[in-house]
Amino acid sequence: MIDEQVTQNEQEIIRIEHLSKSFGDHEVLKDIHFTVNKGDVTCIIGSSGSGKSTLLRCINLFETPSGGQIFFHGEDVSKTKNPDTYRRNVGMVFQSFNLFNNLNVLSNCTLGLRKVLNLKKAEANEIAMHYLKVVGMDAYVKARPKQLSGGQKQRVAIARALSMRPEVILFDEPTSALDPEMVGEVLNVMQELASSGLTMIVVTHEMSFAKDVANHVVFMDKGVIVEEGTPEQIFDNPAEERTKEFVGLNK
Repeated sequence: MIDEQVTQNEQEIIRIEHLSKSFGDHEVLKDIHFTVNKGDVTCIIGSSGSGKSTLLRCINLFETPSGGQIFFHGEDVSKTKNPDTYRRNVGMVFQSFNLFNNLNVLSNCTLGLRKVLNLKKAEANEIAMHYLKVVGMDAYVKARPKQLSGGQKQRVAIARALSMRPEVILFDEPTSALDPEMVGEVLNVMQELASSGLTMIVVTHEMSFAKDVANHVVFMDKGVIVEEGTPEQIFDNPAEERTKEFVGLNK
């Protein structure tokens, strides 16, 4: 039993305990608990306004939690004075890409390597090129974001996050700003990353991705976690009525 506990603790990367977030009188997150282990693909699902994106922004400390704790390898980082150091290990891909329009694709991917990790240009370029190749964007290194499709921009944004070689990458509805025909190319890249063992937390409305790729699904509603479990538990045999409504099992 002790050996099992040690193994489990070694695998745990992020643990959320009693997390809450309020904006004024509006409580967006209420007493959130869940754990992310090494290699997990955790999909957070729920209707719009359920608090999913706020939860992700709290995990990456873009929003300061109102209460509770965020543990990274057992250390509480929720009140850290150096969030940038933590974010080197926990990357983020945004729904609106957040690329720098005045920089080309390669420079977008090397900026963090050079400014944050202080790598020399040649090494930064080598790392960025590797990950641009991983996402199929190595032929576009000289292009500016305005010359790219939405799907291409998002793949560059994923390469930029990967280039920092974080332990975990957070994806905030990465396909929501894309035209339907571009969704597949981004989901395919994400599926390949999941297969490679990358630890991922994904806020998504793509239920097929959550079913096929996740090993852990968290269903949120009105700022609380209603239910969590494997894709089979959540989509095929949920325990809660609200979950059944959301996944369409009680129609």
